[in-house]
Amino acid sequence: MDSKLRFFLHKSLVLQQAKQVHAQLLLNRHNHLEPILIHQTLHFTKDFSRNVVSYVKRILKGIQSSKVSTFSWGCLVRFLSQHRKFKEAVGVYVEMNNSGIVPSSHAVTSVLRACGKVESVVDGNSVHAQAIKSGLCGCVYVQTGLVGLYSKLGYIDMAKKAFDEIGEKNTVSWNSLLHGYLESGDLEEARRVFDKIPEKDVVSWNLIISSYVKRGDMSNARSLFLAMPLKSAASWNIVIGGYVNCGEMKLARTCFDAMPQKSSVSWITMISGYTKTGNVHSAEELFRQMSKKDKLVYDAMVACYAQNGKPKDALKLFSQMLESNSGVQPDEITLSSVVSASSQLGDTSFGTWVESYITEHGIQMDDLLSTSLIDLYMKGGEFDKAFKLFNDVNKKDTVSYSAMIMGCGINGMATEANRLFQEMIEKKILPNEVTFTGLLSAYSHSGLVQDGYKCFNSMKEYNVEPSADHYGIMVDMLGRAGRLEEAYELIKSMPMQPNAGVWGALLLACGLHNNVEFGEIACSHCVELEADPCGYLAHLANIYTSVGRWEDARSVRAKMAEKKLHKTLGCSWVEGSLISV
Repeated sequence: MDSKLRFFLHKSLVLQQAKQVHAQLLLNRHNHLEPILIHQTLHFTKDFSRNVVSYVKRILKGIQSSKVSTFSWGCLVRFLSQHRKFKEAVGVYVEMNNSGIVPSSHAVTSVLRACGKVESVVDGNSVHAQAIKSGLCGCVYVQTGLVGLYSKLGYIDMAKKAFDEIGEKNTVSWNSLLHGYLESGDLEEARRVFDKIPEKDVVSWNLIISSYVKRGDMSNARSLFLAMPLKSAASWNIVIGGYVNCGEMKLARTCFDAMPQKSSVSWITMISGYTKTGNVHSAEELFRQMSKKDKLVYDAMVACYAQNGKPKDALKLFSQMLESNSGVQPDEITLSSVVSASSQLGDTSFGTWVESYITEHGIQMDDLLSTSLIDLYMKGGEFDKAFKLFNDVNKKDTVSYSAMIMGCGINGMATEANRLFQEMIEKKILPNEVTFTGLLSAYSHSGLVQDGYKCFNSMKEYNVEPSADHYGIMVDMLGRAGRLEEAYELIKSMPMQPNAGVWGALLLACGLHNNVEFGEIACSHCVELEADPCGYLAHLANIYTSVGRWEDARSVRAKMAEKKLHKTLGCSWVEGSLISV
């Protein structure tokens, strides 16, 4: 019977099977096999299970032998640490210690990792002291755990001391010290440690390469990458990601194309890179090349369309995602991007559908999705829905406040925009460029010039430098109020080159007030800056017509005909700039 039970114990056990085997152990008085049962049950539980933990704890409380308990408790501490339940791992270790059970080396190693993750200096020091008392500090795994603990906590000198005390250093020990110096920001010393490692593994190489990538030093990162004897998928992805972050998409693509086995991360990194640079065509090309697409890849492509002014394509791809037989289901991240696309189209009905969908499928309404819906409803004029969602946001931040203020700005709700701005300042939530874009737009649409000036001049107090778009809104605000000369002087004072949006705002204002002088100046700059200046020239011709300068109007239209330019109707430069922010 003993051998038969041992045979079953060494098989893959799920919880229900473990309980059945355990019942046989108890019936046949083979309690000495319980540690094997605990080990096998935890070993074959690939995903974290609260039921398994509770069951193992019940068994542990019934084990009498302290020697046997040491091994079994260590298995549970390791299981919790491996599944990132770090606080609970520390708690179980403390419970074991309070029961008078001497810890095993793997229990100490696992709890040291957990202490580092929860950044508990007190618990870490206590475990270290206990390891010394138990005579475990001669174990290379415990010593390496101490190096990792003190590295994680930022005590690099103590980490180095623990490392120096290791008699036979292995690659994991070296990597722990290397990681410690990198975490402390000492890349030079980290490089010296790296060069001393006798047998470097993939982790060693990836650690040092990623540190150069984070610094933006792709020259050193590339040299090290080329020197790697064996490259993992993570190694390739680190370098590809580095080139993407530096905006070097051609080099990123060269590296990507040379990659022998591409992972999902590789494809997503490249698509995200093309998204940032506005190269939708190349992103689409890669997306089509993928034979098997997971949810994250769909998310990346939907976001690419949404962020590059292609909302209809984003919604079309989302529909394909729902209709496909791949079993890919959207989550709050997917829905956030799709809502952003709908916001560009002003289709608030989609927001209602999303709210029903998440309720039906049990999807968590997180703050990111709430903010996207707020933006959609504010732009669509459904203010009650937007304010209700905003009030329900758990952790209001700059993004959620900016979405509300931006919506108020577009709809000319200056009082509400100002109230929200004051509220976020009182809560010590710092505004950003988008916040001020919304606030200035609200003042501009409401004709509150003095408030607009006050807001504009306060931007630097919050470490926000006014952009060309902010200047464009100010010019629009002054222009609407008929203060054209003031608007022109503001443009001349800009620290950056005024773009066509800024000059276009002045030209529009000149049309409102039939001002030829500044209209001619604004139009001349627009013609210089834009490849197709049709809308600007047509607007100038209308200004000439409004003041009776028929000959000048005919002359401008003749130039347009000569260049085969055709008027683009419905052109609004300032509003266009707002939408793109």
